[in-house]
Amino acid sequence: MSAPTTSTTRTDAHRRLGVFAVAFMIVAASAPLTVVAGGVTSSLSVTHVTGIPFGYILLAVVLGVFAIGYAAMSRFITNAGAFYSYVAQGAGRPVGIGSSVLALIAYNAMQIGIWGMFGFQVSSFIEQKTGWASPWWLWVLVGIVVVGVMGVNRVDLSAKVLGVLVALEFLVVIVFDVVSFANPAEGFTAAPMTPGALFVPGVGAALAFGIAAFMGFESAAIYGEESKDPKRTIPRATFLAVSVIGVFYAISSWALTLAVGPEKIADPNGISAEEAGPPMFFDFVGAHLGVIWVDIMSVLFITSLFAALVSFHNAVARYSFSLGREGVLPAVLGTVRVRSGAPWAGSIAQSIAAVIVVICFAIGESGWDPANGPFAVLTLFTWLTNLGAFGLVLLMVLVSIAVIGYFRRDPRDVGVGGRLVAPIIAILALGTVWVLILLNWNVLLGQTESNATTFVLPAVLLVPAIAAVFWGLWLRRAKPEVYRQIGHGVEQPEATHLG
Repeated sequence: MSAPTTSTTRTDAHRRLGVFAVAFMIVAASAPLTVVAGGVTSSLSVTHVTGIPFGYILLAVVLGVFAIGYAAMSRFITNAGAFYSYVAQGAGRPVGIGSSVLALIAYNAMQIGIWGMFGFQVSSFIEQKTGWASPWWLWVLVGIVVVGVMGVNRVDLSAKVLGVLVALEFLVVIVFDVVSFANPAEGFTAAPMTPGALFVPGVGAALAFGIAAFMGFESAAIYGEESKDPKRTIPRATFLAVSVIGVFYAISSWALTLAVGPEKIADPNGISAEEAGPPMFFDFVGAHLGVIWVDIMSVLFITSLFAALVSFHNAVARYSFSLGREGVLPAVLGTVRVRSGAPWAGSIAQSIAAVIVVICFAIGESGWDPANGPFAVLTLFTWLTNLGAFGLVLLMVLVSIAVIGYFRRDPRDVGVGGRLVAPIIAILALGTVWVLILLNWNVLLGQTESNATTFVLPAVLLVPAIAAVFWGLWLRRAKPEVYRQIGHGVEQPEATHLG
């Protein structure tokens, strides 16, 4: 009889990740080059706020405060469900169920949305070099297969690949920073790094754009069951990641602001449509470093997107595994491969979801036409990544509430700062950012005025999450054995074996 190939249990052999491996997974999700070349340029183009660099410092501090309570809770809870399990144990199982649906939609939205930018960038780069106008969705489907294969194999393989890609991203952005500081368009100034440059009309949209750059930093706890020493690895990796990317984004966005010129950015008519977004970055690179560097950075921009895709794919697969293991979702999702410890069913399910959504967007608005690639960026990418950021910020607010609830019953050895003060500050600060995102949906979507999409997109996330809370209440009455397991990582009575 052949040995089982899948199981609901993980063993010590599956604990392969150290602090730097988890940190690389976090930074990869944040996609440094994508943020600088795509996120920062878009934010400057839309908001005309020159204080974006200071905004990254402010957001890093806020997320660092959030991480204090988050890290304290991670010492006592090790679960692939991460935020879901934290909320379930600190704010109640029904709210935990709601947060699980919130997490699944948000992480799927981030991952699938990034495919739009990935397909468009690959297609555009190939057309520039060969003249072949290939359809963007072709490269997305190929990429989904590659990411899916990585998702069902050992997580440390993903960590090693992402580590190399992230290191290269940092290297080329540092080169860009040095050249930008040496060639400021309007002279050197430290004004973009001051509060006065941020707190101007448009600050709400600027912070809403900025928080999306950090999404993925909260994912450390997802890898708790695969970390060598989760009680130390997860807090250290989280603080390391948020510190590094916060400082890196602040300095790099400052460099980009100097490269373009603060006065030009502040002028509503200063940046033309042809310059807005990524061209703002790549035009400067071409003018000061040459075409070869544009090509290198274009390729790394694509690999930056790929790294983020792998990281968010892993997050979705592990949430699905946790929910399947506890009986909330079908039990098959709660199985891992014996050899690798990878949640194979959750990985496959996420890949299938991505294929379905991408095909729908490809068909929509004559998307099969290769010349219609911008549709993928303007809709698939913009709609879904903003939706993902909206959901993940709300999740962090819920986790901060859960921290207070968890330690209220038993403070353990956690001081009042970690279990009460920091979470309260995080609730107020992140709650404010969440409201700003809600109020600036039309700005984030590039709409001149609100339309149906402005209201439907938030509802796509909020309505199922609220409905799931009531589903949790139904489970308490109808399936008490499942209800007891919610958020606690309890194994199913019998392991599932295949093969």
